[in-house]
Amino acid sequence: MIDQAVSFPPIEGDQAHTLILGTMPGQASLGAQQYYAHARNAFWPIMLAIIDKQAPSFETPKTMGYDDRCQHLRLHGYAIWDVLASCERPGSLDSNIVKTTEQANDIAGLVGRHPELQRIICNGKTAQQLFKRHVQGQLPRASILLDEPTTQTTNDIRVYCLPSSSPAMASLTLAQKHQRWAEGLLG
Repeated sequence: MIDQAVSFPPIEGDQAHTLILGTMPGQASLGAQQYYAHARNAFWPIMLAIIDKQAPSFETPKTMGYDDRCQHLRLHGYAIWDVLASCERPGSLDSNIVKTTEQANDIAGLVGRHPELQRIICNGKTAQQLFKRHVQGQLPRASILLDEPTTQTTNDIRVYCLPSSSPAMASLTLAQKHQRWAEGLLG
């Protein structure tokens, strides 16, 4: 069965230096109506560890409610959204998104609301591919850095891909993902 998936509104504060883009919420997130709700998704452990300068743990998000986690991100200049506003997808795997049904969010509009934005992070390769297909041409002040964000000069906004926080991306441990994300976000 193919399910119609619909993204959530962005999480954004008055000032955002970094926009983190996923692809589309998975089944656990859609059911909970929360970004990155799957218990083994590394997003919240990574981001809370980076902000609070501590080691990442899957237990950390359990100590803070969802609204508080979102507010914590906003207060530290992070915004979250998905590249896609809607699509058809059986299950939660990004690889199952039906390409002909992809409808993008207005990422250019969000970027326009945040002239202070310095970087856009694609949470995984599929988010990067969707960004290139649906958004890249709408952001003239962005430089797309596909692999090594620290090795190239850029325009106003750096755009690059970090390892997916999804549990489906199991080739890296939580600590390894945290290290790569910290390098990408703080470097």
